[in-house]
Amino acid sequence: MTGQEALLLGWAMAGILALQTLAAAEHSQWSLGSKAGVFADLSAEELKAVHNFLWSQRELALQPAKAPTMAKNSIFLIEMLLPKKQHVLKFLDNGESRPAREAHVVIFFGAQEKPNITEFAVGPLPYPHYMRVLSPRHRHHPSWASRPVSTTEYVLLNHMLQEATKPLHQFFLNTTGFSFRDCGDRCLTFTDVAPRGLASGQRRSWLILQREVEGYFLHPTGMELLVDHGSQDANDWVVEQVWYNGKFYRSPEELARKYGNGEVDVVVLEDPPPSGSEEPPVFSSYRPRGAFSTPTTVNGPRLVQPEGHRYQLEGNAVLYGDWSFAFRLRSSSGLQILDVRFGGERVAYEVSVQEAAALYGGHTPAGMQTKYMDMGWGMGSVTHELAPGIDCPETATFLHALHYYDADGPVYYPRALCLFEMPTGVPLRRHFDFNSNGGFNFYGGLKGQVLVLRTTSTVYNYDYIWDFIFYPNGVMEAKMHATGYIHATFYTPEGLHHGMRLHTHLLGNMHTHLMHYRIDLDVAGTKNSFQTLEMKLQNITNPWSPGHRLVQPTLEQTQFHQERQAAFHFGRALPKYLLFTSPKKNTWGHQRSYRVQIHSMVSQVLPQGWQEEKAVTWARYPLAVTKYRELELYSSSIYNQNDPWDPPVVFEEFLQNNENIENEDLVAWVTVGFLHIPHSEDIPNTATPGNSVGFLLRPFNFFPEDPSLASRDTVIVQPQDGGPNHVQRWVPEEARGCWMPPPFSYNGTYRPV
Repeated sequence: MTGQEALLLGWAMAGILALQTLAAAEHSQWSLGSKAGVFADLSAEELKAVHNFLWSQRELALQPAKAPTMAKNSIFLIEMLLPKKQHVLKFLDNGESRPAREAHVVIFFGAQEKPNITEFAVGPLPYPHYMRVLSPRHRHHPSWASRPVSTTEYVLLNHMLQEATKPLHQFFLNTTGFSFRDCGDRCLTFTDVAPRGLASGQRRSWLILQREVEGYFLHPTGMELLVDHGSQDANDWVVEQVWYNGKFYRSPEELARKYGNGEVDVVVLEDPPPSGSEEPPVFSSYRPRGAFSTPTTVNGPRLVQPEGHRYQLEGNAVLYGDWSFAFRLRSSSGLQILDVRFGGERVAYEVSVQEAAALYGGHTPAGMQTKYMDMGWGMGSVTHELAPGIDCPETATFLHALHYYDADGPVYYPRALCLFEMPTGVPLRRHFDFNSNGGFNFYGGLKGQVLVLRTTSTVYNYDYIWDFIFYPNGVMEAKMHATGYIHATFYTPEGLHHGMRLHTHLLGNMHTHLMHYRIDLDVAGTKNSFQTLEMKLQNITNPWSPGHRLVQPTLEQTQFHQERQAAFHFGRALPKYLLFTSPKKNTWGHQRSYRVQIHSMVSQVLPQGWQEEKAVTWARYPLAVTKYRELELYSSSIYNQNDPWDPPVVFEEFLQNNENIENEDLVAWVTVGFLHIPHSEDIPNTATPGNSVGFLLRPFNFFPEDPSLASRDTVIVQPQDGGPNHVQRWVPEEARGCWMPPPFSYNGTYRPV
């Protein structure tokens, strides 16, 4: 057979294989895509239908969310309400009827003597005609003060600040060059921190005043204000305290009076360069400055796909190799993947982001008060546009999102998610089988390729990049990268106990990032158990030399029977092998299992039971295992941030009944994070390298062998006597296109020189 004939035969075989694969995939895709809609986020039409239905209910007395008053009834949130798992499984697996499609609605009832927050289910969609109240778990009703701050409240706060700080107008001009009134492009702004007060029911926020320039988070003025904005009437809001350059004042008037009398230790800030000028940019700017010793004046490498995507996407359903899953972008908490299967077999029912927290220390009031819980800031709804070639490869499929959050209708977010395949840069597997004659017996390698589903949450200063990554050997990874601007305060010498000085008047406050995930594993069915494997050293008599001792590792297996046993506190050694097992066994007699492998650099940051800690009791545990319950779907809420002293969701209560976890439907709750001590290289932004955490789900005796053997990306090279090495590949090299890699070659010899 000639080389040309071999090439044509290879192409023909590849074409037949591709057609067979495509036919099977199309059938599977139709099945998956038609059913994955049970998890799909609400469409624009559905969101509008719910909106119109609610407005038709006159007893609700609704007003627009943007109406400039707090004393109103308004819709705050509309998102898809997941049906009960048992109903979904009957639909997916048994062909029973599709569960009713419903919306989860949050309404703020502020136009009444005792304001309250009420949550409803509205359905059935797409033509709703009923609504029912959703009862809070364990009768934990969210307090009125716990509601997230709305855009209207911020508008009213800004107006109130302009009025309250009138006595400080000249002070601001003299010390910062900026002001709140008639300021043009030299205005002051603010960042508010939370929790808002010191006890349940309070709504008292510390505000950091900043100069509104590029990267204003890094431009504190030295002043912080404590504002009580708990009243329904914004005219009653008041500045309770002022902190300026290390000292407290009872009011803006007192500070203005003492400043006029020369009794204030004033710090005059240097004037920033004009925006768009040719001068060196402000230090918080993204504009390049400096130069590398090896200039980079040409474009770097980029990802290309001459033959198109190898994944398939239908609505919210994805197929890739042997993987299939559905996804949604929940407005309140973020990205969820559902009905995760490998080879048609479900591995997990749900893997989802639950909460992101950042707990700070500082010398200023705002610095020491800050304990952010980002669900309370609309973490799932701030999914702003991803940039092709930067945030995701240009070859990615970009997907939009719709959020009805603090708005009067659905808001369209273009390119909110991206889906792409990429090379990892390392082989998934490889081996060079050398011989002793300067040659080799064979080389085998499998390209490292993964599928990535990505979104971001820009929660004011910080940008969180959320990835779900799918490997061809049945491994799935969840990863979070942190970037964006640090949360910073005004530099004082005492502040060095809580962070580093990063600029003339800037302190980077130390803080701990914490992320919480929910993993509803269904390993070869819904009846699973939890066990761990550890290494234990064994000291024995050497059987082939009785006069000697031998130390070797042995397996130590521990079976966990109840929830409390499987709640691992920080500070307690976490076993390396955390296994969710099925009673079913693989070919070799081992229980089919999946392993949770955690990558994290965090410890517990608040004493157990300490004030606000009640809102983040999940942060006590790097891993906790619970029995599935419909009332325990989320470990946090949009209300925990502003009422951490009496939050409506307390994760610790999930463990109180200490249920059996043997042969039950199990859920793993994973906490990951890292300590961040900001340093000068965090200017202007925190970089992603070293600031990523997450976990992997890895098959452990789930398959009889590595399932990536089905991949056609394998290459095998064998030496041939008297001729070129024999190269076997199952996907032909690209034959045409605007970009061609060099022809594949492999020598395999080694010799002395």
